Amino acid sequence: MSRRTRLFLYAVLLALCVPFVFPTWWMITSSFKPNAEIFSAALWPRHWTVQPWRQVFELQPFAQQYFNSAYIAVLVTAGTLIVASMAGYAFARIRFPGQNGLFLVVLTGLLIPSEVTIVPLFRMFNTLGLVDTHWPLILVPILGAPSVLATFIMRQFFLTLPGELEEAARMDGLGRPAIFRRIALPLARPALGAVAIFTFLHSWNLYLEPVVYLSTRTRYTLPQALTQFTDAYQGQLWNVQLSAASMTAIPVLIVFVIAQRQFIEGLAHTGLKG
Repeated sequence: MSRRTRLFLYAVLLALCVPFVFPTWWMITSSFKPNAEIFSAALWPRHWTVQPWRQVFELQPFAQQYFNSAYIAVLVTAGTLIVASMAGYAFARIRFPGQNGLFLVVLTGLLIPSEVTIVPLFRMFNTLGLVDTHWPLILVPILGAPSVLATFIMRQFFLTLPGELEEAARMDGLGRPAIFRRIALPLARPALGAVAIFTFLHSWNLYLEPVVYLSTRTRYTLPQALTQFTDAYQGQLWNVQLSAASMTAIPVLIVFVIAQRQFIEGLAHTGLKG
């Protein structure tokens, strides 16, 4: 490839990146603008101010809300990895009557929108006295549709493992739990990485369920908290919201940039065998 062609391709790729990079650029730079300048055409703040970043913590218990999102996302990710890896391994490597039919039933969970089940789930958790707690935000993703997708990815990966590995392990005296723990799981790191990333992002960005289940500000998660930055007249404090959104998005962007190679590798491995 000639240098001129390579430069042309780089220019095209750079132009294609603009629609994806510009919103993030605008969000971060606008968070340093006074509220009156938010909708100006300037791409750079005329008057820099860090006041919106301070107001984020003055108007809301934002540190507590940040912690709520973080620990819920970590618990949901860990629980989903455990459930999805065990279920995926069972569907891929253990033969039992009705296996394919049961897996088809599990996959139907992906076809049911969360809006359809939110009312019966709310009534159930309300009966158990778990409304306005974080338990619904932890249990529903682990046992619901996000875990179904994770199970599918793990099953597809485990189908690619050679059967000779299990046969050699059995000859060494290992049982099914030991084979899963000592052989299958270490080999499934790419798929586990992919599942961990999209599960964490799903939990981190969850909005509908926190709005339905939570009513106490100190229990809010970040997506719900971002809608609460208003002045005394219920006007939107756009620069404060953008500051909070920047603090919410930047860690996720950093994690994805660092782990994107493993994420892509994990998804690629799950498509090798159907």
